[in-house]
Formats: sequence, C-alpha cells, structure tokens
Amino acid sequence: MRLKLLAAVAATMIAGTAHANQITIGHTVSADSHYGVGAQAFLDTLSELSGGEWSGKQAPAGQLGGERDMIEGLQIGSVDMVITSTGPLGNFVPEVYALDLPFLFRDYDHARAVLDGEIGQELLEKMRDADLVGLAWSENGFRHVTNSQRPVTSPDDLAGLKLRTMENRVHMEAFQNMGAAPTPMAFPELFSALQQGVVDGQENPVVVITTSNFWEVQNYVSLTGHVYSPAILLVSPILWDGLSEEEQGWFREASKASVAATRAEVLRLEEEGVELMRERGMEVITDIDKAPFQELAEAAYAVFTAQHGTEMVERIQAFE
Repeated sequence: MRLKLLAAVAATMIAGTAHANQITIGHTVSADSHYGVGAQAFLDTLSELSGGEWSGKQAPAGQLGGERDMIEGLQIGSVDMVITSTGPLGNFVPEVYALDLPFLFRDYDHARAVLDGEIGQELLEKMRDADLVGLAWSENGFRHVTNSQRPVTSPDDLAGLKLRTMENRVHMEAFQNMGAAPTPMAFPELFSALQQGVVDGQENPVVVITTSNFWEVQNYVSLTGHVYSPAILLVSPILWDGLSEEEQGWFREASKASVAATRAEVLRLEEEGVELMRERGMEVITDIDKAPFQELAEAAYAVFTAQHGTEMVERIQAFE
C-alpha cells in the first residue's frame, strides 16, 4: 500500500512538472486574428529561447470565458496567460482608464511611443497591485462604429442607437454623451446579440470587425477612430513567481516578439480591411468631421480625472 502511495505521489509530481512547462494563452477573438498571430509568436519564441523546455497552445474565441473572466482566472491561477483589451482592465487597475479616453492619442506612433516608454512601464507595474503581472503592451488599433440601422456621420446619427461597448466606464460615459445608448457586454456574447437585435451596433478596430465577420450582422461602418485600443499581455502571478530569473527573461523576450507580430498584423489588416468590408457589402463612411464627436466625448475625461487627477492625461497629451 505504501509503495502504491509513493508511486502515485511520484506520478503526480512528474505530471505537475510536465504541466508547469506548458502554458495556455487565452483571448476572445479567432485564432487567425491579430491576437492569434501575437499569441503564436509568443509561444514560438518562448519555445526557441527555452530550447523546447516551454511550449503551449492558444485558447481563442472566448474558450476560457470573456476578458473579465480570464483576468479573474489569472488572479487565482486557473488561467496561465491572457491577451486582452483594456476594456475590463480598469475594473482591476483604475489607472488604466487613462488609456481609454476618447481622442487622446494622435496616431499610432504617438500611442506606441507612450506605451513602450516610461508611462507604459509605470502602468505595467501597477498590475501587481491587482495580483496580475503585466508583460507588455500590445495593440488592437483605433476603434470605429458599426451598426445595422443607418450611416453615422455625426453625433446626431448615434441618437437612440443601442451600442455595445466594452465593460468600461469611460467608454460608456463617452458614448452616452455622444447620444448613443451604451450597452456593456462581454465580447463572446456580441455576435449573437447583434444577430438577434439585442443591440444595434458596436465599436471596434478594423482588425476585430473583419476577423469577426461583423458584415454578416452589420450594414454600416463609420471610421470615427474615436479611441485607440491597446491590448496587454498578462500572466498569472502564481505562474510568474514560480519561474526562475532566466525563465522570466524568456517570457519578457517572447512578449516583445508577440507585440511586434501583433502590431505588424494590425497594420496589414487595416490596410486590407476597409476594402474587404466593402467587398462584403458594408457601407464604409470615411467622410466624418470628428470635431463634434470629440467635443461631446471629452466630458468623459472627468470619469478618470475626478479620481486620479490630470497628470497622467497631460503627460500623454504632451508626449512627443
């Protein structure tokens, strides 16, 4: 009996060791999306750097739940790693809401320089306060409005539209100020909600619109570019704290490869995406005066600055 028990313990230890060298990266979009490209680049680089000691797989399309579910899984160690938008992240690390302010970033160069620099690093370090480990800032791109009802060229066109937003107070406040009826919803629920008419529209970057086949349930896309949407690579602190210093270095290098691959895919998909949406039957509205949207949306800044002050926002706006 004792020998059987020892054998069982040994088998469990061996199995545990094997499992410790394999990770699963969860995300909410398809495996062939920009997140999928980034996740695969991470796994390939990690395997190469570790000489095959580490390997893993993706869990795409919300297999592990919505983004908030997966972030909570990281905290308790039931999820290894996640690539997520900042949508629900502000509920865990409120300072991140600064990145979701409408019309804050001028262009891709501005956004990437901020996130790769001192400000981005400070925010990554804040993740520890919420029992999370932030490895790097990745990307979704600038967000645009789609809907099934009518072209949107001004805030007046948003009036009464039930618009799915991320579970993010800043986004909800901005769209309410612009006249829409914001409806927070986890991304895996979105397609069916659009299909069933629970919501009229949504807002996402071109790369998400195209890889999600939203043309099947949406007729119009307005290139409002109202918010730059970062993504972030998060790892469970339970996994991270069990790594050696060398292994942590591998994870950091793999995250850099993931970010580079994702950003390149975002640019590629954006260049091709507008024409693809047209080919699939969507009316693409490009002639948009953004100033009225910006004027109304700026009231949402108070959601952040009332609690955290204006310093972070001013630093981002002044960044050259």
